[in-house]
Amino acid sequence: MRESPSTIRSRLSSALGRSRKPRLAQEQLCEWVFRPLAHVVVLVLLPLRVPPPAVVLASTGAGVAGAVELARGHLVAAALLVQLKTVLDNADGQLARLSGKVTAFGRYLDSECDLLVNAALFAALGWYTSQPLAALAGFVALTAVLSVNFNVERLARGGKTDTSESGVLSSVYQALYGWQDRLVERFVVPDRTAVVALAQLGMSGQLLALGIFVGLGDPLYAVWFVLAQLPVVAALVLRPRALQEETA
Repeated sequence: MRESPSTIRSRLSSALGRSRKPRLAQEQLCEWVFRPLAHVVVLVLLPLRVPPPAVVLASTGAGVAGAVELARGHLVAAALLVQLKTVLDNADGQLARLSGKVTAFGRYLDSECDLLVNAALFAALGWYTSQPLAALAGFVALTAVLSVNFNVERLARGGKTDTSESGVLSSVYQALYGWQDRLVERFVVPDRTAVVALAQLGMSGQLLALGIFVGLGDPLYAVWFVLAQLPVVAALVLRPRALQEETA
């Protein structure tokens, strides 16, 4: 018996809901654009039993390819590859949750590959624009914004830095991100305003903005865009501790 269109829509909506990562606040751009696109990819991959880490590597490949095209001056191709990276980056987590294959290995691999892609993109931006210092500043700023975004959400949920896990990827994560996690824990008391506002500065929106600037032929604007976010982030998370605790 064939399912009715309404039944199919309901089933797909249920699957999309089950694939959503639990968060106190969602990045709305991701919810409206990239998660639905990624879900189409997930529905294709799920019956094929594709392991989520393979999607992480495909996402990384698309991002690195975008960096190569940016360095070569193929700006439209670079912009499109960056958006493909974002779609696949959203797909790997959805696939892991729907298939019941959420693992620490996948989480560490995803985080470290994201950092690799961001470094490659800003290195390529510096090469193309002949402004390596500006590109480095943009990479550092983006890393800081994304780190604060992640940690404010984590702390608001009551999470603490976990150093108990072993393994190569865990060690790499601690070297790259552990000090950032501890730094935010030391100085930030998250509240609802910060959680909701910072969620809108997530990876999907950042790479969409970068892709737009690259596609329009002005990749250096991506640096100024992320640098302009720093005072906003600072105002959200470095408010007087007493005020933060009142609104938490």
